[in-house]
Amino acid sequence: MRKEIWFGLSILIAIVVALFALMPAPADMTNGHLGLLMLALVVVAIMLGFPTAFTLMGMGMMFAWFAFHSTDPGQAVGLTLDLMVQRAYSVMANDVLISIPLFIFMGYLVERANLIERLFKSLHIAMARVPGSLAVATIVTCAIFATATGIVGAVVTLMGLLALPAMLKAGYSTQLSAGCITAGGCLGILIPPSVLLIVYGATAGVSVVKLYAGALFPGIMLAGLYIGYVLLVAKLKPSAAPPLPASERIVALPAFTEAIPNAYHKGAVTGLLGAIKGPRAANVPSRTLLSNLFVALLPALAFVAVMGVGYRIVTAPEAAPTELVEMGAQEDIDAASGSGADSGGLQEPPAEGGLAEPPVEGALAEPPTEGAAAGPATAPPEQAAAPAAPASPTRMGAAATLPATEPLAKPASSTYWTILGVGAAALLIFYVFFSFARLEIFKMLLGSLFPLAIMILAVLGSIVFGLATPTEAAAMGAFGGLILAIAYRRFNVNLLRESAHLTAKTTAMVCWLFVGSSIFSAAFALLGGQEIINEWVLGMNLTPVQFMLLAQVIIFLLGWPLEWTEIIVIFMPIFVPLLAHFNIDPLFFGLLVAMNLQTAFLSPPVAMSAFYLKGVSPPHVTLNQIFMGMLPFMGIQVLGIVLLYTFPAIGLWLPGVLYK
Repeated sequence: MRKEIWFGLSILIAIVVALFALMPAPADMTNGHLGLLMLALVVVAIMLGFPTAFTLMGMGMMFAWFAFHSTDPGQAVGLTLDLMVQRAYSVMANDVLISIPLFIFMGYLVERANLIERLFKSLHIAMARVPGSLAVATIVTCAIFATATGIVGAVVTLMGLLALPAMLKAGYSTQLSAGCITAGGCLGILIPPSVLLIVYGATAGVSVVKLYAGALFPGIMLAGLYIGYVLLVAKLKPSAAPPLPASERIVALPAFTEAIPNAYHKGAVTGLLGAIKGPRAANVPSRTLLSNLFVALLPALAFVAVMGVGYRIVTAPEAAPTELVEMGAQEDIDAASGSGADSGGLQEPPAEGGLAEPPVEGALAEPPTEGAAAGPATAPPEQAAAPAAPASPTRMGAAATLPATEPLAKPASSTYWTILGVGAAALLIFYVFFSFARLEIFKMLLGSLFPLAIMILAVLGSIVFGLATPTEAAAMGAFGGLILAIAYRRFNVNLLRESAHLTAKTTAMVCWLFVGSSIFSAAFALLGGQEIINEWVLGMNLTPVQFMLLAQVIIFLLGWPLEWTEIIVIFMPIFVPLLAHFNIDPLFFGLLVAMNLQTAFLSPPVAMSAFYLKGVSPPHVTLNQIFMGMLPFMGIQVLGIVLLYTFPAIGLWLPGVLYK
């Protein structure tokens, strides 16, 4: 720890020296310079170990009072207290923040129910023939667990307890093992439902739904790059990731397969059908055979159900044309065609002998105009009611002449039939190689991966496709976590109490951070610190690319001494107002920030994930070995940032398609 202490002290000294060197003399100091002084003092205080939320709140209150006192000394205290109350109320009235405790509660339920242990074991067996199978299974498990929790510390700690001993026992390199766990655990920062994206969306005023849709493909891209690196290392350097021995790849078959000859390598569907009809399995209960056959046919049934629903969607008829006409539309059509209201069309027929107002004798009447033709004051009914023109058949409307017909279904497109053919061929190949051993692996995944995956897809799908708000989806996910804990027989009062306690603790920290950062940002704006930074950045005449590089480098450096929550709530309000000048989309900027902060979590010597792993690793695993294992994955993350910046469609395509 001596190196880390000296590194932290050196950063503190550098900040203090730069503060005194760059600040003007006290006589020339303005309120804007005091805002910059407040910003530097907050960073120093946080690095010294003071609580972040209350440091922000205290500094904000002190400097806000000073800003008000410089203009109106008599009202300074009252205005400062009003500012604190208004900022706290505005934060607590933010509906988006309700989803944070619900997502955190879902994550702690999944973690405390030990669902991840069963998932890791099943993925390990399923990927036994893949090079570097243990490392690949670790990354996939981390990605799925990160999606379910979004908490980096929980993922790294739990996978350090499960995967690290297994990889070290199998002869894997310590550096590769540590790198896979730390890099995979940090995926929770980026992959939805990430709490970081919720905090950024609430701070920058960006839709959380769009952030979730935009972060999906970059997160999958990073996980794919990690797996590609592991496969490459396993091929080029087998000693770092040796293959599993043949004895550990063998899957134990259940007792009923003893009645099926050569069951280990035999097709599961054909073997079960033969066992049901044949005399060899007479002692095996039919219920056992039928239940296993149903499980074996689940992929085919799922494919048929999906394609059936897809066929109904792609062949759905067009909406039937309505006979309703917008008010005024018919008059516009008549005017355009040069025909008036009396040139045809449906009209009210004259009512002969209908009810009419009786004439009143001696009633007031309009006096006759001089020079007008003499005549009766009122025309007879035969003259007053002009004969109506006969209605033209063409104006009667198509609805009155044509019989009503049901809308015809559209034919399925060639794309649908192509997908159906390719899927059917893939399903046929799948069942050709679907042996009883693979059936047992499939049942393991069915009991560990699929329930968790269905819950995650339901939560994320309802958010991304607009079926539910993030808060509603988070509530559904928390309920799903309870159902999974009950289904796996892990639910008890202690699990519920611990999950609720940890959720309340984490949520309180996030909410106090928001309140403190809101007060701090208000004080910073009152002092004019934001204006000085804006003038300084704009005075450099940077291009959008240069500004983006400058911002990302600053965020990367801040990721060493500070947590991501502190960076988001303190520094994002400084960067976001500058984005409009450089024509940068705040959504795209948020995705780059999330990937950048994920890189900062893997950057020695102040990488938080390394310390999480060191706390649960065996004594012979040193911190330097963990750092060395993290460096290649940090390089992969930098490559991911470059790819995302070079090809923005990786993050912007899905939001653009769903939310045009």
